[in-house]
Amino acid sequence: MSDTIKQAVLQQLAKVKGPDLEGDLVSLGLVSDVFVSDGRVAFSITVPADRAQELEPLRQAAEKVVREVPGVESAMVALTAERSAGSKSATPPPVRPAPSKAQIGNVPPPMQGRTGAAPEQATSKPGVPGVKTIIAVASGKGGVGKSTTTANLALGLQANGLKVGVLDADIYGPSVPRLFQVAGRPEPVSGRILKPLEGYGVKVMSMGFLVEEDTPMIWRGPMVISALTQMLREVAWGELDVLVVDMPPGTGDAQLTMAQQVPLAGAVIVSTPQDLALIDARKGLNMFRRVDVPVLGIVENMSYFLCPDCGGRHDIFGHGGARAEAEKLGVPFLGEVPLDMQIRETSDAGTPVVVSDPDGQHAKIYRDIAEKVMAEIARFEGEGQRAAPKIVYE
Repeated sequence: MSDTIKQAVLQQLAKVKGPDLEGDLVSLGLVSDVFVSDGRVAFSITVPADRAQELEPLRQAAEKVVREVPGVESAMVALTAERSAGSKSATPPPVRPAPSKAQIGNVPPPMQGRTGAAPEQATSKPGVPGVKTIIAVASGKGGVGKSTTTANLALGLQANGLKVGVLDADIYGPSVPRLFQVAGRPEPVSGRILKPLEGYGVKVMSMGFLVEEDTPMIWRGPMVISALTQMLREVAWGELDVLVVDMPPGTGDAQLTMAQQVPLAGAVIVSTPQDLALIDARKGLNMFRRVDVPVLGIVENMSYFLCPDCGGRHDIFGHGGARAEAEKLGVPFLGEVPLDMQIRETSDAGTPVVVSDPDGQHAKIYRDIAEKVMAEIARFEGEGQRAAPKIVYE
């Protein structure tokens, strides 16, 4: 069935003229591999980098004809802008003086609100209707428990009386559907706007709702960015106090674009205590600082292990590394989350510990972290009312 739809999609795209109204998208080789899953279609169109904005109607035309294919329920089309070697952008960025050796060698000072942001930077990040605050949960590398922390942090915020939503921005490894035990397909509300699904009273949106769990997402950066933008801005979130974004691990193009284009109130960095994880966590923290996103603090996950038999404590990955790193970098330390079977089992079962054992010690840890996060947001918002200092390049 998928192959039949794929062929029908390509036939429809062959009717769409190329960028210069010569040839068609298919014969010109501009269409990426077409992804088809359960009535959902996704692909990208390669266009010149300096014409990406101009060719938005081309993208819309392609999306329109694909939606007309029998069996297609939704279509996601992105423009992949590639710049040929040696080509120049139409408006090259301004050249800034190189920083001094002293600036290179020093760790960036603790951020005091959104200091240093030019007025045009602030206005270039449109907010999401109905959403008061957006925070990111990030890590420099995968496997440190970022998504589990995201789910329990969101539920901790909810337990503290807030209306909360979760955006699963980890396109390549979406975990939110399983963590919140939510399955199904988002329904359209009007036009391109989708209604988010809901788990434990938290509104959630994830690429995991649009593709099968074992389907790999073999997408280029621009297509990932387009998908993230749609999941953020073309969703009827309703009235939310906080939207928690589960960021992809690392500091690549998708992460940087989300940090630059989404009006983030701040970021929570998740790391394990070991040195290798902290090195990557430091990179993630500095990425947010460079794009003027306040760092709300660091969470040390898998901090220690309490033996259920002997009651002894074991620091499997070391201990205190994240706390020491937070003190070194001048950011808050939000708390220690132990390596515990209950947290792992409840996460795998789709019943995060904050809802499955709300009166337990682990749920209290996450609620305390949530309280500290909101306190930091309030502090940054208060300091953000001050005039920003001038930036002087030496």
